[in-house]
Amino acid sequence: MPQIPEKIHELTVGQLAARSGAAVSALHFYESKGLIHSRRTTGNQRRYSRDALRRVAFVRAAQRVGIPLATIREALSELPEERTPTREDWARLSEAWRSELDERIKQLNRLRDHLTDCIGCGCLSLDTCVLSNPDDVFGDRLTGSRLLVEQGGGRRKNGRREQEPQGTTDKRC
Repeated sequence: MPQIPEKIHELTVGQLAARSGAAVSALHFYESKGLIHSRRTTGNQRRYSRDALRRVAFVRAAQRVGIPLATIREALSELPEERTPTREDWARLSEAWRSELDERIKQLNRLRDHLTDCIGCGCLSLDTCVLSNPDDVFGDRLTGSRLLVEQGGGRRKNGRREQEPQGTTDKRC
């Protein structure tokens, strides 16, 4: 990892990428989403403050645990004067994110359990398939694995298109 002398207070995008481990394109993306900020030189080159290293580390750590960028941006915007996140900031924010992550884990566990049930049948077109028809919401109206809404479509009869009424149509896989 290249060392940057203490007397340098601003980093080029290449230096920031090398030190943070993030690709230059990722840094540009983070900047476009308001997660990090730069100033432009007279030659229109980006310059990042050294604090951007900690912000990038914060963003990447939050992403690794599954926090969406919009949520990360919202969290960073709550910091006074766009300061660098501290250890205490991370502790406070990660505690707030814990319940969201716990709910996602529950959903993934339910999905995994339903997938195991579904592998046993293998058809994905049962009236009560929990993957294709969650909670059997369509069971009272129609059966089948997929219900598609056709917009202005139609069926063919003898090579000619016949207009079908718009609405929900049962389509099997």
